[in-house]
Parts: sequence; C-alpha cells; structure tokens
Amino acid sequence: MTVTAIVGANWGDEGKGKMTDVLAAKSSFVVRFQGGSNAGHTIINDYGKFALSMLPSGVFYPEVTNVIGPGTALDGDSLLSEREQLLARGVPKPNLKVSNRAQVVLPVHRLLDALEEDRLGKRSYGSTKRGIAPFYADKYAKLGVQVADLYNRNQLLERVGQLLEVKNVLLTHLYGHQPLEANPIVEELLGLGERLLPYVYDTTAMLQQAYKEQRPILLEGQLGALRDPDHGIYPYSTSSSTLAGHAPVGAGLPAYAVTDIMAVVKAYSSCVGAGPFVSEIAGAEAEQLRIRGGDAGEFGVVTGRPRRVGWFDAVATRYGCMVQGATEVALTNLDVLGYLDSIPVCVGYQLEDGTVTEQFPVNAKLNGAKPILRQLPGWKCDITGAKSFEELPAAAQQYVSFMEGEIGVKISYLSVGPKREQLMKLG
Repeated sequence: MTVTAIVGANWGDEGKGKMTDVLAAKSSFVVRFQGGSNAGHTIINDYGKFALSMLPSGVFYPEVTNVIGPGTALDGDSLLSEREQLLARGVPKPNLKVSNRAQVVLPVHRLLDALEEDRLGKRSYGSTKRGIAPFYADKYAKLGVQVADLYNRNQLLERVGQLLEVKNVLLTHLYGHQPLEANPIVEELLGLGERLLPYVYDTTAMLQQAYKEQRPILLEGQLGALRDPDHGIYPYSTSSSTLAGHAPVGAGLPAYAVTDIMAVVKAYSSCVGAGPFVSEIAGAEAEQLRIRGGDAGEFGVVTGRPRRVGWFDAVATRYGCMVQGATEVALTNLDVLGYLDSIPVCVGYQLEDGTVTEQFPVNAKLNGAKPILRQLPGWKCDITGAKSFEELPAAAQQYVSFMEGEIGVKISYLSVGPKREQLMKLG
C-alpha cells in the first residue's frame, strides 16, 4: 500500500494534473490537500480536454473517491460548476467527498482580493483574484467559516458578523467601498450548504480508515515548491504550503503516512504570476516556446494569461526536489523542445554582486541574478510517438540523463505528449 504525494518542483504548471489522472487508475482515493480555485490542472483523456481548478484530478474514474481535504480553500460554486460541466460532457458521475472541516472561500474574500490587486497596481503579486490570500489570512486569524458552519443559521450569522466587523473597516476606509451586510451573505452561504450537503463527509475518519486498510491514496498538490510561503520566492508565493510535508496535514492523515513523493518537473520552465524567474526568456524566442508548449500553448488554466517561459533551471529544480523530499521525478513536455538545434539549460546563477552559485538563494538575493547557460544538442524531430526510452533519439536520451544528474533524483516517468498513452515508465 502506498500514500503518494504528487507535487510540483518549480513554480507550478509542471503537469501534476496529468500525473494524478494517470496514477488515479490504480488508486482508491485522490485528495486535494491545499489551495483552492486559483490554479488549474489541464487533463486530456478519452472524454476530451478539461481544465480543473477545484475538483481533484481523479474525477474521471467513477470507482475513485475524490476528496476535498480540510486543508483546502473550498470555492463551493467553482466545485459544483466544474462537476456539472463534467456531467454535461459525458463523464460518469464522480464520487466526491468534501471535508466538513474544510473552510469556505467567501464572496468578501474574492472582493478584497480584487480590490487589493487594483490598489497595488504595478506592485501586485499576480493574484488570480480568487480570494485565496484573504481566505488564508482569515483562517489563521480565526475568522473563517467551516463547511460544518453552513448548517447552523445562528452560528453562521455570528461567524459572518464577526468577520464583517473587521472587513468593513478595510472596505470603507482603505478601499472606499460600501460596507457589506451579514444577512445576504448568510443566505447565500445557506444555499451553498444545501447544494453541498450530498458531498459533505468526515473525510478525515474515512481516510484514516482507508490508510489502516492499506488502500492506495494519492495526495494532489497545487502550484509548486517555489510558491511555498516558507521555502519559496516569498512574497511572490501562494498562501498555503505547497510542499509534500504538508500533504498529510491538509488531507487528514498521519504525518508518517506518505511513502512516495513524486515531484513533477517540466523539460523547460514556465510560470504564471510575478516574482524572480532567472532562466526567463523574452521576445520572439519566448513566443515560439510558449506557442509550442503543452497541448494548447503556455497559457494559464485559470487566468488565460500567457505564461512566462524559460529554459530548464537546474538550480531551482534541484532545490524544489530537495524541499519536496522527492523520491522520484516525473518529467513532462519533453516533446516540446524538438524544434531546437541546441537547447540551453541553466546550470548556475551569477548574482548581482558577481558571486556564482549552484545553490538556490533566498529571494532577496535573486534580484538581478543572471543564468549561467550550458548548451545541449537538440534532436530536431517529433518524439510524440515514442513508446520507450530506447526509442528516443540519442540527443533526447542525453537531455533526460543530464536532467536526472542535475536534479539528483531518479526520473521514473517521462511524458512526450499531452495524452495518457504518451507517458512512459522508466526503469
């Protein structure tokens, strides 16, 4: 029996959804353990192409139980809307469970997120305006609303009233917005509770029992190691831990339960949002890589924004795998690089003070850092039909071996296209 955490080694957008979708076929449970609807997973299967932002990526298997864990930022409207979209496209009804301890993203969270981004202007952190930062701020300020609160009108009114005592001061005095009243918000939340009721469950007890019964469990992360608020490029981070160490906490499992940690790595670099990105490229060079990237180019699943792109960053990826505690790596999007005569890779940083390092520095030292690039030979051909590592051109094999050596973790899966069958298991 295994409990496997599938997490990102970089800024996000590495292909975690695809890996979860594939591995879910042999799992009993798929659990979202952090984050909310602020980042998405693109999945291509026999039903079509899907962009999930709130649902776990195991929803295409009716025999799999998909869990919204207590550590998530539950956007109930997004969750239910995504579910209806799946059904409308012929996907079998997913088995969905929502933790009664999960906390709910409220309308005021989305409002405050948007107002703050507008206030910051050019100083903004690239928020998706889904309310995530205000949500987690309220969670830790003990102002949040749990799913279980949605079924007690008086308690809910008290919780929302306490929240608005603080938020209305911000709304009126900082943002010049009219104050909000508790009753309309409470009525909206009670309605949401009714719609969520069929899925609400004590998922912690359920998963603890499943663990005792040695049933296979996948813990699905959102974003990547470099967006972690403690170990990433703070303050250009998300508001919950993106690391596998947090996975059992956010899912409701014992800390010792996780046996395998799969860090997903892209064959080049990409990210949505602000912050340092040493190997970033620009102009026509970036546009060419962006358009070729993935199934429909490098554009954010949730925002539609063009992703920033760059060459593979061995410094950042090695660090990301280290803080994730990766036991294996899944390498995605290798096929995208088939147009290049030679492929640059970032093997070190030259910092602003002239120091050269192969260690990922703290964010304060990343400003002005320049990549030290090494050129590897390209393979100049289509590899999307390859079924095994041996079928790849020698230069593609060399590129994968080089990446594995730089990362220091075994590459166990290799993706050469967006479909499930374009994934090979190595060794």
